[in-house]
Amino acid sequence: MNKLLITLLFLFYIFSATAQDNSNNGNRPVNTSERFPVFAECNSKQSKELENCFYNQVQTYITSNFNVPEELVSSNFKGNIKVLFEVDSNGIFKVIHVDANDEKLIIETKRVFSKIPKIQPATYYGNATYSRFTYTIAIPLVNNVIIDDISLAKAKPSITKDKTLSELDSIVYEKFDNPELESQLNIPFSHSYYAQFDAALNQMGSNNHTASKPFTYAEVSKYYNLKAVQASLMKKTSSWWSRKLWNENMVAIQGEGYWFTLNPIVDLQLGKASKSSDAYTYVNTRGLNFRGVLGKNLHFTTTVFESQGRFAPYYNAYAASIKPAGGNPAIIPGIGIAKDFKTTGFDFPSADANLTFTPSKHIDMQLGYGRNFIGDGYRSLLESDGASPYPYFKLNTNFWKIKYTNTYMWLKDVRPEVTLERTYATKFMANHYLSWNVSNKLNLGFFESVVWTNTNDRGFDVNFVNPLIFYRSVEFTSSARSGNAVLGLTFKYKWNNQINFYGQFILDEFSLNDVKERNNSWKNKYGYQLGAKYYNAFDVENLTLQLEYNHVRPYVYSHSMPITNYAHNNQSLGHQWGANFSELILLARYRKERYYADAKFTMGTRGFDFDTATNGFNYGGNIYKDYDEKRPFDSDVKVGQGNKTAVFIADLQAGYIVNPLTNLKIFASYIYRSFDPTAATIVAQNQNTSWFSLGVRTDIFNWYFDY
Repeated sequence: MNKLLITLLFLFYIFSATAQDNSNNGNRPVNTSERFPVFAECNSKQSKELENCFYNQVQTYITSNFNVPEELVSSNFKGNIKVLFEVDSNGIFKVIHVDANDEKLIIETKRVFSKIPKIQPATYYGNATYSRFTYTIAIPLVNNVIIDDISLAKAKPSITKDKTLSELDSIVYEKFDNPELESQLNIPFSHSYYAQFDAALNQMGSNNHTASKPFTYAEVSKYYNLKAVQASLMKKTSSWWSRKLWNENMVAIQGEGYWFTLNPIVDLQLGKASKSSDAYTYVNTRGLNFRGVLGKNLHFTTTVFESQGRFAPYYNAYAASIKPAGGNPAIIPGIGIAKDFKTTGFDFPSADANLTFTPSKHIDMQLGYGRNFIGDGYRSLLESDGASPYPYFKLNTNFWKIKYTNTYMWLKDVRPEVTLERTYATKFMANHYLSWNVSNKLNLGFFESVVWTNTNDRGFDVNFVNPLIFYRSVEFTSSARSGNAVLGLTFKYKWNNQINFYGQFILDEFSLNDVKERNNSWKNKYGYQLGAKYYNAFDVENLTLQLEYNHVRPYVYSHSMPITNYAHNNQSLGHQWGANFSELILLARYRKERYYADAKFTMGTRGFDFDTATNGFNYGGNIYKDYDEKRPFDSDVKVGQGNKTAVFIADLQAGYIVNPLTNLKIFASYIYRSFDPTAATIVAQNQNTSWFSLGVRTDIFNWYFDY
């Protein structure tokens, strides 16, 4: 601050000294401070006569040298050319901007101005400076060319007095025609929203790749006409408020090579949960989403949320159980660290952002802060969107029958054990996923991922930047096996245009000898998913039925160094339940114009730790525990071992899409949750919960309540 003040005082002193010196100059009147540029023909002129002489010389030179293209003369072209030009501090004419209806006129204007001879520059207090002018040339040429105004620089740093520059007036706006629906922007990932075009993307013979999410509008619009669907849902209305509410973006600007939209984001819910000491549950989210395009290749979106909420007791308890180090009371799953709000509520701000650059039709690069998902199911065992947002860089490459996705992620471990000086530990993940359309019906995907931490100032290891390598071998050679690598396989088989089968397999670790012995060794850490989708089920249009089974053995996603587990912010980056579980999900989704209804039923078995004085064993469900410590069995390890818990969740939701463009909806939801452990512990409480909510929400991300 002191240095800045001294600098400003010094500049002021220099400026004042110069002004005083000029004011005593006997060669010029005391009050003379500025002078127009001077042509040789105007040397003897002063004051207003000098200005008029300058104007006349510019006019004479332009009318004498400007050649209107012959084809425009023959067509009796009439129009104006507006020119913004400058006489710089060396007396040279420079064209800054030309506004004309024909490219040939622009070229000719620049040519003529470039030929004007060098003159004496404008001065201010005796110092040479630049000056700017706007100039109108009428076609056909006439002698009375109009010079609009002069902008004379006052000092250095320059201060101009532009009065009638026409740059702003010359900006041309276009009618906004929803260009985002065909752009390279990501479509916000919501299972309910994606269901409307899922069938169109999964037709036999299509050469697309549906596992790597979120999709871009350009990917979807090839198979599902988003613009036509949007047009079909338009309400007939005329007032500004009703158009913005039912059909349009709140703010939308489109011009030559760019467009922007700005929309409010809301999630306002009020509900009641059984066995809760609170009178009601609520969510109060306000936010803004800003998105747009600059040129053909640069796309961006950013969303900022401010939220407060109180939930059903089981969800509040889970949020508190994964709280970070420090004084914050909870982490809201899928969103982030929360603060106390009033007596029993949480305050949880959040943000998402994405900057996409598409240098060619085969490659796009994304720098973002958000979530990613790999798979065709409701759950993902490889990379899920159930954790808090994180910084990432993603590279998508499309060619032939291949889509190759590389993702580099910066993650956090927020446990007290690794928090130093109130700073959370940083870890990194790199993964790649290759999707291959083998035939019109079969798609195969190959996945590899590695997690490592900043041990020994390792930082973001450049060994993993190369997108074409095998991470496990690199991890082995670059460290003493301090990283955590996993492999994965996905498949999708299109039985026909109505029925698809899909699945995943994740391999965290295995022992070939133990596999041969079939002894269910703890070392055989794997999980799998099997699922099926039935589109337009029973010939009911827009009815989708889905059946999915997930099975993950104990100790998957965990590691001997817990900081390198497959997690972020105390949440799993794979399946949200972590490990040591099996799960069956039945889903039904129906959409009719703006109305929709979703039903989801989850039946599962989970294995928790008892965490008591007499039983402190690690049964493999908590992925933040060292799998080499307190492991009760080396063989005969089974899903559900430990505090075996039966889970049943029914989640029903119905609503009305207020604005299809922003996915603003009014809804009612009902969740019934039964949680029945063998023994009641701090983590696993025996409870049945009924939770009813009403709300209005801009549905732009998946918020999971099925824990």
